[in-house]
Amino acid sequence: MKKSEKVKGKEAIAARKKQVRKYAIAILVVLVVAAGAAFYFFNPFYAKSGDTVAIYFTGTLDNGSVVESNMNSTAFVFTIGNDEILPYGLPDTVIGMQQNETKTVKLSPAKAFGVYDPSLVQIVNRTSLPDNTTFVEGQDYQIVRTTDNAVAHVKILNVTPTTVAWDGNHALAGQNLTLTITLVQIVRA
Repeated sequence: MKKSEKVKGKEAIAARKKQVRKYAIAILVVLVVAAGAAFYFFNPFYAKSGDTVAIYFTGTLDNGSVVESNMNSTAFVFTIGNDEILPYGLPDTVIGMQQNETKTVKLSPAKAFGVYDPSLVQIVNRTSLPDNTTFVEGQDYQIVRTTDNAVAHVKILNVTPTTVAWDGNHALAGQNLTLTITLVQIVRA
């Protein structure tokens, strides 16, 4: 059975309407994506890569003790995305924050003070150490390697007449760190 001209016309109109709807949806999606990108890249209220930001922060351990804070001092200023070596992954933490926003993040030991590494506990023969150094258990020392002047910070664990045992881990290695950050200023690049 052949379709009548009237039926063929209705089908053609329906097909054109369907095609127009597809184009309208595609254009709408492109506009939404473009608006979102424009909002992200040109919105002065959210921190992004290239911005210089000023923050106040407090770092606490799981037991609540404060290990670092600039709350009663000057704001810490840095540029997001610079090659600066910054503690605690701060650039990643402030991206997307608004001015005057406060955010709390919990950092694992790997992002805070490092995972405790038992291989950094060493027993060193005293004959390989400077003669004029007195080591005291519990004290921190700077050890300077003579071959390249590299500096290591160690804590003395045990002292005998022939050896010194020290720990090269950060004193807070293996600890989680909770950071409370307040972003107080954003300056566009």
